[in-house]
Amino acid sequence: MVFEALISTNGLVALGAGLALGLAAIGTGLGQKEAMAAAIGAISEDPKLFAKALIFAVIPETILIFGFVTAFLIMGMAQ
Repeated sequence: MVFEALISTNGLVALGAGLALGLAAIGTGLGQKEAMAAAIGAISEDPKLFAKALIFAVIPETILIFGFVTAFLIMGMAQ
C-alpha cells in the first residue's frame, strides 16, 4: 500500500527509456571497440581499406539509433 504511492508510472517509463538508451550506448561502445581495433590494424597494413573500415565504424552506430527510437517510443507511451 505504501509502496504504490512511492512508485509512479511516469518514473518507471522514464527508467525504461533510460535503460533502453543507456544499454544501447554501452553495446555500441563495446562493438565499436572491437571493430575499430581491427579496422585500424587493416588500414595500417593497406591504406586502401579506409572506406571499408569506415563502414565497419558505422555499423555499430545503428544499434544506438535503435536505442534512441526505442526510448522515444517508450516516452511516447507515457502521455
